[in-house]
Amino acid sequence: MVADPPKRHPKGAAAAEPTENGVPALVPREEPGASRGGCCRSRGQVRRCLRANLLVLLTVVAVVAGVALGLGLSQAGGAAALGPARLTAFAFPGEVLLRLLRMIILPLVVCSLIGGAASLDPSALGRLGAWALLFFLVTTLLASALGVGLALALQPGAALANINSSARVTDAVEETPSKEVLDSFLDLLRNIFPSNLVSAAFRSYTTFYEIREFNGTQVKMPLGNEVEGMNILGLVVFAIVFGVALRKLGPEGELLIRFFNSFNDATMVLVSWIMWYAPLGILFLVAGKIVEMENVAMLFASLGKYILCCLLGHAIHGLLVLPLIYFLFTRKNPYRFLWGIMTALATAFGTSSSSATLPLMMKCVEERNGVSKQISRFILPIGATVNMDGAALFQCVAAVFIAQLNQRPLDFVKIITILVTATASSVGAAGIPAGGVLTLAIILEAISLPVHDISLILAVDWLVDRSCTILNVEGDAFGAGLLQNYVDRTESQSSVPELIQVKSETPLAPLPSPTEEGNPLLKRCPGPGGDADTCEKESVM
Repeated sequence: MVADPPKRHPKGAAAAEPTENGVPALVPREEPGASRGGCCRSRGQVRRCLRANLLVLLTVVAVVAGVALGLGLSQAGGAAALGPARLTAFAFPGEVLLRLLRMIILPLVVCSLIGGAASLDPSALGRLGAWALLFFLVTTLLASALGVGLALALQPGAALANINSSARVTDAVEETPSKEVLDSFLDLLRNIFPSNLVSAAFRSYTTFYEIREFNGTQVKMPLGNEVEGMNILGLVVFAIVFGVALRKLGPEGELLIRFFNSFNDATMVLVSWIMWYAPLGILFLVAGKIVEMENVAMLFASLGKYILCCLLGHAIHGLLVLPLIYFLFTRKNPYRFLWGIMTALATAFGTSSSSATLPLMMKCVEERNGVSKQISRFILPIGATVNMDGAALFQCVAAVFIAQLNQRPLDFVKIITILVTATASSVGAAGIPAGGVLTLAIILEAISLPVHDISLILAVDWLVDRSCTILNVEGDAFGAGLLQNYVDRTESQSSVPELIQVKSETPLAPLPSPTEEGNPLLKRCPGPGGDADTCEKESVM
């Protein structure tokens, strides 16, 4: 029986040709423009890929261009040739970016944490918080151990042990606080419970000392004072507790929860607009900071081994340790996750502030890496406050570097002291530029090392601190990704979801559901059982 050959074939379909036994076989027909069409398709895919990653590429190019521009101006005379007025004007676009990002921190942190804590049931809140704190603690300890190991292996301070006075920068030696370890932890607890929420938005508590005569001897008297700088740790704790309290109110607190959720959505729209200005601001931030340095070549020549030790430790922890942890628990490609947050990482390099990078990081993990809003807006503000992997690693390297510089041996007890103190003090480190240097004095006091050698660290902190910030925000993002994977696995094993939107709970919803009002930032997608309320995604701006 011979099959009838097809009478016609569509364009591009296979044509029938008879074989030896008379049965026609389908042979693909070569279209005259097929190769050209494939080329066009590949060209179109490249164009779509470039369009989808345009902001990432612009940000990376801005960083490279800023470094090149800064080095070029330094060779042409630097800050001395420009003069103070022109230097201020040159750095102004970067200053605008910093002001925009700092403007958005307060409403973003408070509203996101209140909405996130209120949208989680109490059991899920405690479980997610415990897992997040455990992840942050373990990764910070690993970073501290890596920093101590690299510093002991590479010996960055041994080469400068005999000529340590020639490369010193004497600025701000007297301004560096020499705080007792106990006073530092008491300040941390005081900031957790701010006495005034309004002042906590722009002030934090710190202890300083005055030398006074007491019974004929000079005594260092601790005095407390409010200093400039947002007390973000106190705001985080208050927002979480306030969100839990709103959920406990039931129907009476639902209206206020919707208000904070809407406020947060509007804030994220502002963030999406700021993101497109970020490449220009980063370019001038990086270039302006390099131009301000008087002699970049001399600093790299004298402190190059210390800089190499810090950057190598950050690279190992950020490119190997954290991705390996993420892969072991999720079985997903960690470097694809890293590419999704590349814009936030480049912004972290430019601003040198994990708090300022927080709005962009939320946007990246939600839209590019599939982390839900409840997870990202609850975990990332906490991570920006307590997770300081880069700062802990840098502080350990700096402590060992200063010990080698002063030819002080480090026994096992002192090494353990460095690890524990660096991990604990990094929690209280401010998420601002040079925040880790201020807490480095705690470690030096704990192992009886001279605090005045911090002046050497300050000389190159403009570079090392940027690498610290990249590692800090990367650890926050991987923590959010791991928690999202944990929630997904828990929801797949149980019919009761861990994350519950308060506004979708029918017993607590006397008001009309806001989803019918057409929120432009939210999309409804059907859940596993066909319920449209089980999944909520933010649309890509």
